[in-house]
Amino acid sequence: MNLDRVIAVRNNKIIYRDGDRCVKVFDANYSKADVLSEALNQARIEETGLNIPKILEVTMVDGKWAIVSEYIKGKTLAQLMEEDGEKKDEYLKVLVNLQLSVHEKKCPLLNKLKDKMSRKIASAELDATTRYDLHTRLEGMPKHDKVCHGDFNPSNIIVAEDGVPYILDWSHATQGNASADAARTYLLFWLSGDIDSAKKYLDLFCQKSNTAKQYVQKWMPIVAASQSVKGNEKEREFLLSWVDVVDYE
Repeated sequence: MNLDRVIAVRNNKIIYRDGDRCVKVFDANYSKADVLSEALNQARIEETGLNIPKILEVTMVDGKWAIVSEYIKGKTLAQLMEEDGEKKDEYLKVLVNLQLSVHEKKCPLLNKLKDKMSRKIASAELDATTRYDLHTRLEGMPKHDKVCHGDFNPSNIIVAEDGVPYILDWSHATQGNASADAARTYLLFWLSGDIDSAKKYLDLFCQKSNTAKQYVQKWMPIVAASQSVKGNEKEREFLLSWVDVVDYE
């Protein structure tokens, strides 16, 4: 295995290219269960027929767990947006259309989104009253079983040289309510500082999916609270500031 070429460095992992293979090597202290869970998620999503890099093997590299999958040559949607700002709105449409294609799928063996969110809210740095309120709101939201990516943003879409888009990183995939997945994407745009794209994204998603904007917004405090248990201090502060926002303009 040739690991000379680094593609990306992420929290707790380094991603390499080895010919036509992509090797994601996790830190030595990374949870084995989480690595195997991510690989299983990706294998299950492969079976839905969505365009994703296929898993080739799960192995160990120098005592560290690694997931090996197909290498897709191309540029991420985030890179394309940065390189050609005039086409940004067009790329946002591509993003939304791809997300809707994900939400059309079913994958009964994936973890349930509401269960995952409930666990995360329980461990969030919030007082008991706020946690109770969020749990109550979460329980009151409609139960769906659509495939949800959980981290759907332009850097997780790679457009191959032939123009075909592939969706990367299925470690957060669950089955549940598509509007929760959309709320997560909206907050990711905010976290990156691109508030204009956040608003355009939400308008596009609601228009194309025939979803009331207020319905997606109802998910935002719940999603923000559940996401606040990871990430750096600045991200946590930002996400927790959304938790108290019950009504939106």
